[in-house]
Amino acid sequence: MVAARDIPVTAGIHNEAGSETASKAPIHSNRAPRIALYSQGMMGFGHIRRNASIAQALRRSALQPAIVMIAEAWQAGALLMPEGIDCVTLPAIRKEANGEYNPRFLLDVSDAELIALRTRVIRSAMEVFEPDVLIVDYLPLGVAGELTSTLEYLRSRANTHCVLGVRDVLYDPETVRHSWANPTNTEAIRKYYDAVWIYGDPTVFDPVREYELNGPIAAKARHVGYLDQRPRLEFARAEAEPFVANLPQGRIVLCLVGGGHDGGALGEAFLGAKLPPDATGVLVAGPLMPWEDRERIRQNAKGRSHFQMFDFVHDPTPLIERADRIIAMGGYNTVCEALSFEKHALIVPRVSPEPEQWIRAQRLRDLGLVDVLHPGALTPEALTEWLASDLGPPPASRSRIDFQGLTRIPAMVAELLNAPFTHTPGDMPLPL
Repeated sequence: MVAARDIPVTAGIHNEAGSETASKAPIHSNRAPRIALYSQGMMGFGHIRRNASIAQALRRSALQPAIVMIAEAWQAGALLMPEGIDCVTLPAIRKEANGEYNPRFLLDVSDAELIALRTRVIRSAMEVFEPDVLIVDYLPLGVAGELTSTLEYLRSRANTHCVLGVRDVLYDPETVRHSWANPTNTEAIRKYYDAVWIYGDPTVFDPVREYELNGPIAAKARHVGYLDQRPRLEFARAEAEPFVANLPQGRIVLCLVGGGHDGGALGEAFLGAKLPPDATGVLVAGPLMPWEDRERIRQNAKGRSHFQMFDFVHDPTPLIERADRIIAMGGYNTVCEALSFEKHALIVPRVSPEPEQWIRAQRLRDLGLVDVLHPGALTPEALTEWLASDLGPPPASRSRIDFQGLTRIPAMVAELLNAPFTHTPGDMPLPL
């Protein structure tokens, strides 16, 4: 396995100084390369935010690809994107606690009918768009196998490179070995995918080693680095400017609960905490917070003059840039946002039924980059104590761990575009 720092950054992308590195020309010299990115939906905005950041970085690079994002309709239109990017939208689905799938909005269709509809939409879009690269987020075969037909079709054409992108921490090791890395998914990775990109740094968490992954997953895995969220400001400011402009002067303490479906306890504890002098508390509830939790928190916020509540902000990066301290759950994107802007952060992670957030938070705490509070110890008093503590200078996150993912990915796409299609399915050695 090649670590992120071993991969040369050669694709043309504007760096922070404004210069542009060289890029190889794609093999399809008669047109701009075409890239598709699949986000399965089901939960909040985590998957599509990852893919939106990648799409933005690719459009800023010398590759200048045409990009189609495949995502659920309620997510796809929520994020402002640069020219050259459009969306194919899917009807929304949700995963129940028992593992079953149900329509989120189309209540008169069965789960099987909904999956069949999504499958046809994806397959038809890819037949017309004919992507040079397909980047799939997290699930090798998509929700309930809805990508299988498309992957078979793309492999039969033998001119689309397929990449599976995964976050740093998936689940606990036992679940990964017996669920995510089951024979069906492993065979899919072997057969359909040219690469597995890990959006993280092995100094924080190395899923290949810690999950004892082997075979095609290990052979194709590459750590690309975490995804720096600061470039999103370019498009996020337009939506968030009214929120940011109306914030009072002085310090801002920002509370983020991710999608919000289990964020009610953190929101209520935050509203009960005592803020430092001259500080304003800002709570973003999340799109999936249950109505009763949202209304209870909203009523509590009305009685506290130093607190403001927003139902939802599609892209919170401008608020994060403005904040002095952050209290948040521990989802991948939220943690990346706090670390990208090098903010003091207290992470109150979800610990069950999936310990992903807890594992990530502990690793980052051990590196001295965040503070962590177990949700079992969550009280207004615990938050008050953290807010009153002297935390010293902000953490130097970007110099401690690899945040070059969005700079590196265009280079890796350029390498794929120049790779010959002479392999048997799933067996191509990557030129990285």
